[in-house]
Amino acid sequence: MTEYKVDGHVSSFLPKEKKWQLVWNDEFDGTELDRTKWGFRKCFWGKLSPTFTEEGVEVCGDSTMKINLIRKGDDFFSAHLQTGSLTFDIPRTDGKPGFWSFGEKEKPKFMHKFGYYEIRCKLPKNDGWHAAFWLQAPGIGTHPDPAQCGVECDIMENYLTPTEGKVICGCGWNGYGTESKWYGHFEFPYVETEDGWHTYAVDWSKEGYIFYADGKEIGRQMAPKCAVSEVEQFILVSTECHGYNRCFGNDSKESSAAGDAKTWGGKPVEALKKAVLPDCFQVDYVRVFDEVK
Repeated sequence: MTEYKVDGHVSSFLPKEKKWQLVWNDEFDGTELDRTKWGFRKCFWGKLSPTFTEEGVEVCGDSTMKINLIRKGDDFFSAHLQTGSLTFDIPRTDGKPGFWSFGEKEKPKFMHKFGYYEIRCKLPKNDGWHAAFWLQAPGIGTHPDPAQCGVECDIMENYLTPTEGKVICGCGWNGYGTESKWYGHFEFPYVETEDGWHTYAVDWSKEGYIFYADGKEIGRQMAPKCAVSEVEQFILVSTECHGYNRCFGNDSKESSAAGDAKTWGGKPVEALKKAVLPDCFQVDYVRVFDEVK
């Protein structure tokens, strides 16, 4: 890895086989979230989420941002930041008759194709919720060729960390139904650093995806075995409380009602009820680099 200096902030370390140029970043300077860069995911598959919120996002004044776990009575909430949006999330809100299933699309704040995507962060501690850094396309799964509609690229997910001491990364494509394909995510040990900060990154190119954690290569998912997106995708820095947004299947007493409801049902998992607060997903920076040829 080779050092890439960012004035006034911690340097990035990028794959030395290529030359890089910074094209987008948020260092979380100031005291408020930059809404020109980030929006909030509030809906999940066409309905309001009972757990996604705009509350609890704290820009700390020390060039870091926190997504806090919030408890209100017996329910839990946390934020899900994104620079674009999934078309399937957008419910109809105009009240007008017609066949189109979706509401008005949000204008993307940042969409990009290929490059090196990196986050420096501290992970949540409690079980029952998780953090992630990932890429998605608005129309994932809507074309027979996933290169034309996008690939979900999970650069870091930590839902296995509290119970199994692992972090995962990897790609999936063809949407989220019966045609869904998952190449096989990498699971790797979570090894704590002296200061608690970690970096997670992916080098996405026409050839495929190379995943990194704390400057070390974790694994490669390359074409043709792995589908490679050739469309612009948006960035997500997200958290999710488990147990909500999951009213699927005939065995759920709430699933039939949820079919017509405007908000998903669901209740927090037992592990979340035991969470020790405060807990947060803390982010130092998010950076995107392009290869210079």
